[in-house]
Amino acid sequence: MKKVITYGTYDLFHEGHYNLLKRAKELGNYLIVGVTTENYDNSRGKLNVQESLMKRIENVKNSGFADEIIVEEYEGQKINDIQKYNIDVFAIGSDWLGKFDYIKEYCDVVYLERTKGISSTQLRADKYGIIKLGIVGCGRIAQRLISEAKFVSGVNVEGAYEADESSLKHFTKKNELAFLSINFDEFLDKVNAVYITTCYITHYDYVKRALEKGKHVLCDKPMALSVKETDELYTLAQDKKCVLLEAIETAYFPGFLRLISVAKTGLIGSIKNIDATFARSDINAAVKSAMELASYPLLAIFKILGENVEKVEFYSYWDSGKDSDLFTKINLKYKDAIATVKIGSGVKYEGDLIISGTKGYIYVPAPWWKTEYFEIRFDNSANNKKHYYKLEGYGLRYELAEFISMINNKELTTYKLNQNESVKIAWIIERFRNKKNVYSI
Repeated sequence: MKKVITYGTYDLFHEGHYNLLKRAKELGNYLIVGVTTENYDNSRGKLNVQESLMKRIENVKNSGFADEIIVEEYEGQKINDIQKYNIDVFAIGSDWLGKFDYIKEYCDVVYLERTKGISSTQLRADKYGIIKLGIVGCGRIAQRLISEAKFVSGVNVEGAYEADESSLKHFTKKNELAFLSINFDEFLDKVNAVYITTCYITHYDYVKRALEKGKHVLCDKPMALSVKETDELYTLAQDKKCVLLEAIETAYFPGFLRLISVAKTGLIGSIKNIDATFARSDINAAVKSAMELASYPLLAIFKILGENVEKVEFYSYWDSGKDSDLFTKINLKYKDAIATVKIGSGVKYEGDLIISGTKGYIYVPAPWWKTEYFEIRFDNSANNKKHYYKLEGYGLRYELAEFISMINNKELTTYKLNQNESVKIAWIIERFRNKKNVYSI
């Protein structure tokens, strides 16, 4: 028997997929088809998959060509599968020409010509259209977004708005954008959605004006500085049937999502303490720590312990003018647990995350907010478990992919970062601004 194996995502199954499987089957007597998981697609930067793994497997099965279907879960699996199943021929689409020549050591490699003029990417564009995205602000985050957007299908960065015309012209020319505008209303008329990257003080106003014009909004954190403002923006988004998403990028990382799931399984017992630190030496010393950095550790705490905080205390080290907190420690008390946040740019600290339970604990090394690795640890180290998750690029592609998916599927909420969590983060920030239980050190 001559065995053939091929792999793919098979999203929105189309004629091109059918033809490729047909040609692959003709190369031998027995065809094995590997269908990629969502986690594996995410790990290699493919963030535009629309259908579930089970649906995609069903699509392949219904083609009638697959004698056996397996799941592809990790980098390097192809070589293991080829040896495990005694494969004679590895077949793949011609758009990967040369990419898999290393497999020739194990079996024959055949690059099959793809059906021209049709692809899953094109079908997604035909079904949903292309979201015209405008960027508000031209700073570091905006520049990173330009590079990250190339990895997300269904969106095109069209133009930018910035009050500083000189910076705006330079940014627009450098990134070859279609238009620029120093008039915010005119800017909004040319896009379907906006990503707001300006100083946090301006966020509320920009978000509100964009929503009032029926534009979907992805906004850097914090989105607003009070519970009232945050609730108001979400209510407005619901009324306008617009997606409103806060850009705390950690919330959308595959590794972080898995970390939260593992922590809540009970594997380490009942969680009694969380220590979350965000301390970086490359941040401008003028940064207001609690205002601009607290969102990350608070996100992890609220995801795991929930939002029913009974007591909050702040301990801050201020700059000489007492305008910016260079370091702040936040203590949060729950009914059955406690948590500590440490944030700042003026005091050096290990930026790790420790989740402590009655049976064991989870350790996430610095920088934990870019979660790529974590370890579950017990008294008996033989029971320890390590988890690895590759984070692609700057990570902005993950939040942008979630944003576009919500727009296309007309979903106004996501479990990755919901309204209650955003509001609770705003509640903490508001208490700090109003100096409630804030003590200087």
